Amino acid sequence: MTNTVVHGLPRWSLAVPPLAFVVLLLSWGRDLGAILLILVCAGLGTAVIAAVHHAEVVAHRVGEPFGTLILALAVTVIEVALIVTLMASGGDKAASLARDTVFAAVMITCNGILGLSLVVGSLRHHVQEFRVRASNSALAVMTALVTLSLVLPTFTTSAPGPQFSAAQLAFAGVVSLVMYGVFVFVQTVRHRDYFLPVSSGTPDVQRHRDVEELAVAVDEDNDEHAVAPSGKIALISLGLLFVCLVSVVGLAKTVSPKLEAAVESAGAPLAVVGVLIALLVLLPETVAAVRAALRNRLQTSVNLALGSALASIGLTIPAIAIASIWLSGPLVLGLGGKEMVLFALTVVTSMLTLATGRATLLQGAVHLMVFSAFLFLAVSP
Repeated sequence: MTNTVVHGLPRWSLAVPPLAFVVLLLSWGRDLGAILLILVCAGLGTAVIAAVHHAEVVAHRVGEPFGTLILALAVTVIEVALIVTLMASGGDKAASLARDTVFAAVMITCNGILGLSLVVGSLRHHVQEFRVRASNSALAVMTALVTLSLVLPTFTTSAPGPQFSAAQLAFAGVVSLVMYGVFVFVQTVRHRDYFLPVSSGTPDVQRHRDVEELAVAVDEDNDEHAVAPSGKIALISLGLLFVCLVSVVGLAKTVSPKLEAAVESAGAPLAVVGVLIALLVLLPETVAAVRAALRNRLQTSVNLALGSALASIGLTIPAIAIASIWLSGPLVLGLGGKEMVLFALTVVTSMLTLATGRATLLQGAVHLMVFSAFLFLAVSP
């Protein structure tokens, strides 16, 4: 957290939410020309970044691990809003959008964000540490959520195709919400200490640092532990966060026809739309995780990565289950064989990576290669 947040909110963070809302008002219900399309895309991207920035301000006020939880919840609210908005306007073409977006979020968080954090952090600190009990518990919940929500629909027989029946969808939504709620209770109340960052480095880690790297790490760590913003600033950020979320939902609905048309004209599968949505909403989360890894706070990076995956599934599936009451068209949730292979590979790789509580460049490179395979196969299935 920078000093500008401690003593007052940066000017850009105050200006972006109202500007994004103005762009929404100007573009709502209109055909987007070139200039207006650029403004909408710029407003959408900056609103997402501003939303997570203000969530970060509020998070700094309440402390860890509530901070990473607030960030994950803010990103998931954006994701759910985008999915429901695009499904409402997409008809049958958007039947698999929820599945594609949630699965993309899992691949991005567990391979992209985690892998990039491991690579960047290990390049500076060589070896980084995290708490095994926290990471393994989060991975266990994530595996169960994905299996029950996205794998089982491929094998159920009550509804045709890779779909849940109404009763099965309701059950999956309740189970997802309960598991995520229990995880949040454990993370923030019962075993909060499991999810706190590991104290700065072991002797093995310190031996790999030179004097310059140690000085940078100390400076950044002091910056991380700066005085929390006041309650007034946190309330302002909370209000601006709400404005950002409204703007993101509206701008996404405005630009969605152009986005789908661009994907179709490029000859790419419609599943790419879900990947693009997940990449968009998780970009600020990625920046936060990488910054934490550079500060030798890998536990925070792991909390952000796995916590975002859990929030994405645990909140999106119940929200989609409720929205399906008034959404027309089928709801395809079951993964295909290719996606199941990638998910199984991700689970096995993550188990091996998170088993020891210590990570190096090699583990990060493996996760990034799995992530690159996911991106390649999404465009060229």
